[in-house]
Amino acid sequence: MRTSTELVRHAERWGYHRYWVAEHHGMPSVASSSPAVLIAHLAANSESIRLGSGGVMLPNHPPLIVAEQFATLHALHPGRIDLGLGRAPGTDPATASAMRRGDADAFPEEVSALTAFLDGEAPGGPCSPTRSTPTARPSGCWAPAASAPQLAGLLGLPFAFAHHFSAENTEPALDLYRSTFRPSRWLDRPYAMIGVSAVAADSSEQALRLSRTLALAMLRLRRGRPSPIPSPEEAEAYPYSDVEQTFVDGYLRNVVKGTGAEVRAGLGALRERTRADELMITTGVYGGANRIRSYELIAEAHKLKASGDA
Repeated sequence: MRTSTELVRHAERWGYHRYWVAEHHGMPSVASSSPAVLIAHLAANSESIRLGSGGVMLPNHPPLIVAEQFATLHALHPGRIDLGLGRAPGTDPATASAMRRGDADAFPEEVSALTAFLDGEAPGGPCSPTRSTPTARPSGCWAPAASAPQLAGLLGLPFAFAHHFSAENTEPALDLYRSTFRPSRWLDRPYAMIGVSAVAADSSEQALRLSRTLALAMLRLRRGRPSPIPSPEEAEAYPYSDVEQTFVDGYLRNVVKGTGAEVRAGLGALRERTRADELMITTGVYGGANRIRSYELIAEAHKLKASGDA
């Protein structure tokens, strides 16, 4: 959390446009179980950068509570708050059960209720005539749910896709979103963002070495044994089986890594191929200083400092 606070200050100064936090529970490598609380802290420690959730996992929360939390954030920090929504619990089944909610099948109805609350309206059904307070509304409502591109399109919401988790599904999801998009009060045309794992370092070799720490963490997560991000030494010494090595090699192919210039070229090629309107980079490698240095090198390579445009 200290690193995140330091990073948001740097990111703002370097010219990044947004800074989002996720919602995960019971994960040793992710200290973001309460996005609204963390966003409030980050907003208080920055001045202009947009802050948001990628995303609030709606099965875990009543829509009214989410609407009120983000309306409060927007009232405190006008024009800076994005609300991103997801349909998964963001955790394992036992932890989801402990939260005493978790019906992903109700996601479309709950998104509709939430957007009604954000519009200052009373949704139909048992919630009527309840309205959320305060009346301030987040200026951006996103649907970052990998399984809901069609819903995002039909509701006319901007859509964020986790390319770093499911690269093979990125282009089909974006195509479905664009083909089903209907103009709304939020947008008059489709707007798509993809999340990308990007690791920059002072040398290509160092970037690859750091990327392997993330790959091992992802391997352990997929095998149901989540752990803190391992050190480079631990990742190098790990006795990979043939199956594990295949997973790691495949995962690393979708990490944009190298020097700042190499990462810029890789991100540019990805954006051109997917026609994404915006890229959001995540650098979940070992060590806060390594993460901060990666974002700095990427900002320098894109000349964000001079342009202030991400």
